Amino acid sequence: MERLTVWAPLVGRVEVDLPETGQRLAIDALPDGWWQLASPLPHGTDYAFCLDGADPVPDPRSPWQPEGVHGASRRFDTSLFEWSDARWPGVDVLGAVLYELHVGTFTPTGTLDSAIERLDHLADLGVELVQLMPVTAFPGRYGWGYDGVDLYAVHEPYGGPEALQRFVDAAHGRGLGVSLDVVYNHLGPSGNYLGRFGPYFTDRHHTPWGEAVNLDAPDARPVRDFIIDNALRWLRDFHLDALRLDAVHALVDGSEVHLLAELSTAVEHLSADLGRPLSLIAESDLNDVAMVTPIAEGGLGMTAQWDDDVHHAIHSFLTGEQQGYYADFCSMDVLHRALSRVFVHDGGYSTFRGRDWGAPVPDDVSGHRFVVFASNHDQVGNRALGDRPSRVLDTGQLAISAALVLTGPFTPMLFMGEEWGACTPWLFFTDHSEPELAKAIREGRRREFADHGWEVGSQGRVEVPDPQSVLTARRSILDWTEPQIGEHGRLLEFYRRLIELRRSVPDLGSGDRRAMTVQYHADLGWMLIRRGSVRIVLNTSDEDLLVPLPGADSLRPLASWAPFHARTDLTFAGVRVPRHGVVLVDDRGKSTGYVSGP
Repeated sequence: MERLTVWAPLVGRVEVDLPETGQRLAIDALPDGWWQLASPLPHGTDYAFCLDGADPVPDPRSPWQPEGVHGASRRFDTSLFEWSDARWPGVDVLGAVLYELHVGTFTPTGTLDSAIERLDHLADLGVELVQLMPVTAFPGRYGWGYDGVDLYAVHEPYGGPEALQRFVDAAHGRGLGVSLDVVYNHLGPSGNYLGRFGPYFTDRHHTPWGEAVNLDAPDARPVRDFIIDNALRWLRDFHLDALRLDAVHALVDGSEVHLLAELSTAVEHLSADLGRPLSLIAESDLNDVAMVTPIAEGGLGMTAQWDDDVHHAIHSFLTGEQQGYYADFCSMDVLHRALSRVFVHDGGYSTFRGRDWGAPVPDDVSGHRFVVFASNHDQVGNRALGDRPSRVLDTGQLAISAALVLTGPFTPMLFMGEEWGACTPWLFFTDHSEPELAKAIREGRRREFADHGWEVGSQGRVEVPDPQSVLTARRSILDWTEPQIGEHGRLLEFYRRLIELRRSVPDLGSGDRRAMTVQYHADLGWMLIRRGSVRIVLNTSDEDLLVPLPGADSLRPLASWAPFHARTDLTFAGVRVPRHGVVLVDDRGKSTGYVSGP
């Protein structure tokens, strides 16, 4: 193994504490604030750093935290794992079907090994890339993972670093790629010892979480390397296929070359070395195509970016919600705009933000550059009750949202359990041991919901579940008996069919936004989307409708969803679609089956 090295320019003496033997080893000073131990520590050795004689603290680049974020670090040799994916060709995120899951609530056991047991379900569904929420070490046993503090370690309750290697290897064996959600814009407050080592943070900029990560102030170079090295390590040593970068708009960087551009270049070089595609997916609130514009053309070079506006347009239209950031949505006109133009806020006024926002997306930019969804961890978990759309939408409306996401020109993503209309909530939960921090989180959640228009309190108003209660986490675990029950199983089959069609019908898999046309009648509630040879007909109203489509009886039905005891008919005049129904037809005779209600 490589010798133990740490960047600590703020201290005059560094020692390595070995808790198993009680030894403290002197460490040699190197130029520019670096320190290095003379001899390597073997795999499995527990250690910590003592700075200027103070109490031991974990290694900033700790690969393993078996005793939690406040305990000693442990050496981990990634090369010891015996991989079986030598022939894995990789997977390009563009146009792939993504599936976001949270390890702790995906299965009752909440580990990476137990998640392996459900990979066959994802492969059978047609998923191409599994999007893991953060697995880096965070405080306590359970949580979302966005308050992680040991960015090089894997959360021990999930199984530790070797469990992640087993998961990726098993996924590749089933033809599934794996993406990891990484958080570089801030670190959690509990267990964050980086400030003792060096200027990892700066007051030059501020973020919603406090001081910004130091990307452009003095001594920023080692901090930038800390992030880039971390990203490359996940892709190289854990064989990951992609990284999803959390809230990159909070990576404030005034450098000549933005961190994201530098990271993109480094990943591109690694991809060439490994001979397989590697992708970077950015979560950005800026609604700016520069995020996915190549560096050579003045952009930041991300492979793809999340597009919340499509979610907001679908969710608000189907549910009728208009509070908070849904204020500018909730109409078929806006839904059409989102599907056609990518961003609803593309330079115009945003009521929620109180200012003009975003920029237009040129027509020639592939829709595959934008990851869209009807649900994700934020849009469900940041609701007061963690309620999914299935709480207020019937299965027909859920099928409509599935069709909008899976037949569009974008890169689609599902949120775990969505495919069968899961009824289990997905709540916000934490496990902090510090009473003051736990209190601040409880109060902060209440303020957040008040600001977003969800009423909280007593006397019949919504009560926010206690984030610190273990029951809140347990309520969020998926119920795997649901897919075998009635409407849940039927919806799951519809999702499978849509994904199968996306793969088998070239027009549905295309990212060419220029090849898509949308017609609609807002008052009647129907929408007709044409994707090359395929037409997707949606009836969002509460009445059966004849959607005008002359010559429809000569078309080949591909798939449909209709309520029980309802029929979807093709006549010369058009397509008769039951209330809350959807039908796909093809005018090139490429039908391989017809799925409809009994």
